[in-house]
Amino acid sequence: MKHGLEIDGSTPVLVQGITGRAARLHTGLMRRYGTHIVAGTSAGKSVQAGADVDGVPVFTDCKAAVLATGARASIAMVPPLAVLGAVREAIDAGIGLIVTIAEGVPVHDAMKVKRMADEAGVRWVGASTPGLCVPGQIKLGFLPDVALKPGPLGVMSKSGTLSYEVCYRLARRGIGQSAWIGVGGDLVKGTRFADLLPFFGERDDTRAVLAVGEIGGTEEEELALALQHSGFGKPVFVLLAGAQAKEGVTMGHAGALVHGDTGTLQSKRAALLKAGARVHTNIEALVADVCTAAMDLEIPSL
Repeated sequence: MKHGLEIDGSTPVLVQGITGRAARLHTGLMRRYGTHIVAGTSAGKSVQAGADVDGVPVFTDCKAAVLATGARASIAMVPPLAVLGAVREAIDAGIGLIVTIAEGVPVHDAMKVKRMADEAGVRWVGASTPGLCVPGQIKLGFLPDVALKPGPLGVMSKSGTLSYEVCYRLARRGIGQSAWIGVGGDLVKGTRFADLLPFFGERDDTRAVLAVGEIGGTEEEELALALQHSGFGKPVFVLLAGAQAKEGVTMGHAGALVHGDTGTLQSKRAALLKAGARVHTNIEALVADVCTAAMDLEIPSL
């Protein structure tokens, strides 16, 4: 079954907004990691024939780029107010996987992007995300190389910085990732935890799953329901951040909203434990549990 996330080192990638300063920097870093970047676009700017960014050809629009290079995945490095137009353009060009990294995408724009992507059968990761990676093969975004290591742990995360720290500590202990997908902390997003269970469930190289979550929203409760109803047979570890957050204090993520008895640490923990997940509220305990489980389950490098 196709999930729109089947990428590797041979996947041709398009960078939208490649001529921007940050995009130039991260294009170089992604290429150095091994990502097969074949084209870029510079929307709203005239592009001279033969223009390039460090050898990557630059086109005026996605259709021209796809026609010339066969790009199948796109990472949009554009400002938040330009995300809607960038995704529409990529979908119209036939791109099957679109990653958007900008923080502050308006909720109404994100709702429109979500509807467009669903109707077109396109996988959208965002609105804001640090990206995704198949370690040792391809990286879309700015996940830190020091935390990346090929291995059997499927990682999905709402928090970029927390996942960096967790994966860095595990990688130092020899436990790497089969795939790492940052779903982001937005209220409206293209890919949620529960959406990724079939993807990780069907991957032979994924022996266990790690979800890095936080208080607020209902995503972890949705994951718990999906675990119960899907019969997911692989171990699931969960980190729930925000145990020390004070009531009434504004959280950093737009999706970190608590409504009554839902979205709380207690409600998430109870739902996930009921679904069979191994739940922790601090990094040290999580890392120790994963390492212990690696020995108990006799899983190489996990």
